[in-house]
Amino acid sequence: MAKKVAGQLKLQVPSGSANPSPPIGPALGQRGINIMEFCKAFNAATQEMEKGMPIPCIITYYQDKSFTFAMKQPPVTYFLKREANLKSGSKAPGKESAGTISADKVRTIAEAKMKDLNAADIDGAIKMVEGSARSMGLEVTA
Repeated sequence: MAKKVAGQLKLQVPSGSANPSPPIGPALGQRGINIMEFCKAFNAATQEMEKGMPIPCIITYYQDKSFTFAMKQPPVTYFLKREANLKSGSKAPGKESAGTISADKVRTIAEAKMKDLNAADIDGAIKMVEGSARSMGLEVTA
């Protein structure tokens, strides 16, 4: 017999750095999820990734207090900042430029994020990534 789902929880956790401190501990604790079990499983699953990379995680928890989790790719803005060597985006996007990023790098990011994006093909994904770049104040060069 299948387990009865009690709910879902979405968190963004740094890879390899899950610990029971806020915001992870309180979010899991109030739902009755074993915090240390999640932290150990998440850290084991992300040990091959770059440390500190923000990983969106969807935790499905069941009435018997067990859980499963699914990880997604890091946000597009993380990839854009990393590729353009930025600390943060522009304070006034559209007026001030924070930097530039090549169209080749935009395509690489779109290919990496393709399964998480709501795009029918790679061209649609590229347009989404370019839109995120513009909203950060990045200019896309050919």
